[in-house]
Amino acid sequence: MTESTPPRKIIHVDMDCFYAAIELRERPELAGKPVAVGGTSGRGVLTTCNYEARKYGCHSAMPAFKARELCPDLIMLPVRGDLYRKESHRIRKIFGQFTKLIEPLSLDEAYLDVSHLNSTAAAVAWEVRHRIREETQLTASAGIAKNKFLAKISSDWKKPDGQFEVTDETLDGFLRDLPVEKIWGVGMRTAERLHEAGITTCGAMQERSEMELVQRFGKFGRSLYRLCRGIDDRPVNPNRERKSLSNERTFFQNLQSVEEGLLKLDELVAELSEDYAAGHTDRDIRECVVKLKFEDFQITSAQRPGETIDVAVYRELLEEAWGRGDGKSVRLIGAGVRFRPLSSGDELQLEMF
Repeated sequence: MTESTPPRKIIHVDMDCFYAAIELRERPELAGKPVAVGGTSGRGVLTTCNYEARKYGCHSAMPAFKARELCPDLIMLPVRGDLYRKESHRIRKIFGQFTKLIEPLSLDEAYLDVSHLNSTAAAVAWEVRHRIREETQLTASAGIAKNKFLAKISSDWKKPDGQFEVTDETLDGFLRDLPVEKIWGVGMRTAERLHEAGITTCGAMQERSEMELVQRFGKFGRSLYRLCRGIDDRPVNPNRERKSLSNERTFFQNLQSVEEGLLKLDELVAELSEDYAAGHTDRDIRECVVKLKFEDFQITSAQRPGETIDVAVYRELLEEAWGRGDGKSVRLIGAGVRFRPLSSGDELQLEMF
């Protein structure tokens, strides 16, 4: 984007507690009650929960037993992936009524580039949210800005069922007190290192030179220097090629034996197969992968060329990876596939495996 190019108009649409909202729509008798969706077993975790449950401190990725301790009346519902994917498809059709430049991030969120429209981005965001509510009886929140980084952050500001815009006039104030944890790519460990350096906000980071950030964080320091100033030139990419499909599960009691691991792996492979059949059969599989994280947080993976999701292959890969642990227990198992490329492009994309 050159100096003379008009600023983009980017909207980040994020559905409000998507899975739980769908379940409440389907079961109106649960209105006003604390509801969560996720694993219902003792080791299960919450995928999402409604705002009534969040008042008790419940949140996604929380162990189900912990959520029940916080909220004894919590209603736990199993995940219904097919239903959520169907609703996601309906919502993306609504996006398509406004722009072809749609970049989905997951079933419940996406970027929209509406730079070509004469209307303001805020007006478009309002209309998108209105149509979603009218056609699905679900609510969405939106962030509006001149780039993806700012739009995604601002979509959290007026949740639920609201929208927030970062303009050139409000940008400096918006960034000044923004916690560094909100910056794309800053995880727990990076945040700890930033805090140790006395950098807790984007405003504080703006006081540091690019050279210092690069010295501390390597190449990522250049990204930090730009993002803390609200600079992000990434376009909305509707044709981003997905390179892998995977799922993983962290266990709140470590698995002690490979036999325990095989039982959990079978569940993951079944889910992976369902996800592939539901929306990715147009992609050819080139490799099967199993990932393990041991009790000391060391990660290993095993892979094998393959064209189908065969549970027997995944079992062999699990045993291979497990054998590298020298008797250590396992806290996480993942199962995935890597796809054959659709083109010869070398687009950079983060993969789980």
